[in-house]
Amino acid sequence: MNNIMEMGATARHGRLIGLLQKSIFDLFFKKNLIHFSESTSLVYYGNKKRAPGNCELVDISRISDIKFFKEEVMADLDHVVPDYMHFVKNNNFILNKKETRAAGFPDLIIEVWSQSNSDFDKAYLKHLYGTSGGTEHWYIEQDSNIVECWYGDQRVEDKNLSDVLKTRDGIEFDLRYLKLEE
Repeated sequence: MNNIMEMGATARHGRLIGLLQKSIFDLFFKKNLIHFSESTSLVYYGNKKRAPGNCELVDISRISDIKFFKEEVMADLDHVVPDYMHFVKNNNFILNKKETRAAGFPDLIIEVWSQSNSDFDKAYLKHLYGTSGGTEHWYIEQDSNIVECWYGDQRVEDKNLSDVLKTRDGIEFDLRYLKLEE
C-alpha cells in the first residue's frame, strides 16, 4: 500500500498534516493502520448539490459484489478529499486500483479549515462524516488551537493543540509545537 503525502494550501496546514503523518509513522510500519493525506478521496452516496442532507459514506458491509463496486461503481460516485484519514487494521475498506479513492468508514478524519472553507462546506462535511456512527472526525481552524471533535453525528469534548491529542482508539498525535501563541 503506497503512502501518498502532498503539502497543503498554507505552511501551517502543511505542517499540521505532515506532523500527523510523523506522529503515526511507527504504527504505519507495524501495519496497525493505513493512513491517507490529501490525495486519496473518500467516496459517498448521494449528491451534495441536489440533496446534501441525504448524502452518506459507503457502508461496504452492504456491498455484495466488491469487484463490481470497485471496477464499475466507485469511479462514478461523488467524493471528498479529507486532509487526513486513517483506517485501523481490522477496519475493512475498499481502494480503487490507483489508490486514489477509498470507500468505507475511516476510524479518524481530520480537516484543517482555512478561510476558503465556506460555512456550508464545513456543515456538509460534518454531516457526511457523521453518517458513520463509528468515525471520529476532528476540525482544526488554522487560526486557533482548538480542535473541534465529533464521534459519528455527536459532538464530543474539544481538544487543544497545547496537549497531545488522543483518539478513542488510543492513537496519539503530538502537535504541540504547532500551537499558536496566545
